[in-house]
Amino acid sequence: MTNPERVIDIAHAPSGLRACLVIDDTRLGPAAGGVRTQSYPSYEAARDDALALARTMTLKCALAGLAAGGGKCVVLAHPGLKRERAFTELGRWVEDLGGLFRTAGDLGTTARDLEVMAEQTPYVHRELGELGAAAGRGLVRCAEACAEALGGRGLRGLRVLVQGAGTIGGAAARAFHAAGAELWLSDLDAARAHALAAELGATIVAPEDALRADVDLLSPCAVGGVVTAAVAHELRARALCGGANNLLADAEADAVLLARGIVHVPDLLASAGAVIAGIGRTVMGLPDPMPLVDALGATAQKLLQRVRASGKPALAVAHEMAHERLGH
Repeated sequence: MTNPERVIDIAHAPSGLRACLVIDDTRLGPAAGGVRTQSYPSYEAARDDALALARTMTLKCALAGLAAGGGKCVVLAHPGLKRERAFTELGRWVEDLGGLFRTAGDLGTTARDLEVMAEQTPYVHRELGELGAAAGRGLVRCAEACAEALGGRGLRGLRVLVQGAGTIGGAAARAFHAAGAELWLSDLDAARAHALAAELGATIVAPEDALRADVDLLSPCAVGGVVTAAVAHELRARALCGGANNLLADAEADAVLLARGIVHVPDLLASAGAVIAGIGRTVMGLPDPMPLVDALGATAQKLLQRVRASGKPALAVAHEMAHERLGH
């Protein structure tokens, strides 16, 4: 891959806004990526995260067949952040890019934050419910490909653990429940986890036990980087298919999953439903982007077939497939 096309360091003292907005690649279309708001040990750490997440979005959009490239904005959360004023300012930055960057919510960014941004620019997708539902639908299509690779047909009766009960995790849990899976849930917010479990009849798992639960399929849908090589060695799940961005901590974890025979559909595919729904409508003009979301299942099947044929780890194969569409 080439270097990112543009990295914008944003600082606005009156509101306490400190952010990094990355335009990674626009060869296939405008850069798509959410706004993430969280605390970081330094601005450099936030910038590194924005760069990695934007590159992931480039590959994700390429794999999903979208007329879009990748971008990301990371906002540093801190006690002095005056959110209303800060996100107003951020909306102006997005507007000044003239549609080059199309954004939506991400971890730590609230519906109100997006509303404030949208007062300044039309390039903010605020329908979190729609995007979440599309993310859950795409995740289930990829999980179905995992089930087929395990020798089954569909998700009915499979034990599935969803880590995270927020917008994406909640949507994924509902989609897995509708598909007939035996659902387990885990979230650091115990009240949120229990509310969702009561709605869906799911079993609660303590956060510290979630990644090592004895289930058929593990679906981390909160923060990325949770599957390290050490965790991959200890997984009891037979398949890994999650909605968190950059789910694996490193390439070593990818290799461990392959060596242990754990079926893995990378988040580059599994979490693409939301961006398909957003870009499909706003950029590609699709009246119904759901067929493109459903097509993630067929792409996941092709990916798993290439993994078996090549002996290469799944994330490495996903990168190859994305690069093929990008033309290098």
